[in-house]
Amino acid sequence: MSQKNLKKLAREKKRRQQKRLQLLLLIGGGVLFIAGSLFAVFRNSKPVATVEVAGSPSLKVDQEVVDLGDVTLGNTVQVSFQLTNVGDKTLRFSEVPTIEVLAGC
Repeated sequence: MSQKNLKKLAREKKRRQQKRLQLLLLIGGGVLFIAGSLFAVFRNSKPVATVEVAGSPSLKVDQEVVDLGDVTLGNTVQVSFQLTNVGDKTLRFSEVPTIEVLAGC
């Protein structure tokens, strides 16, 4: 084979390799896009609260009363509450929410 034919074959081989690489990159990008989309969809699939109030927002607390027992003066106690909007409208606070603490008997 002549030098000219060898160069031509080398160019064709290089073009085929580039086309394969482009195809692999395109397929890989598509797979990554689909995987990312599925991850985004299923990551945020937390259970949504059932609507209990129609036409307005409504705040529901998982526990209204908490008994901490006897706590000596100076000790810190901590309580967690689950707050859920059970209305069909967006819940917005116009003021900073407060919690009322009542002393037991």
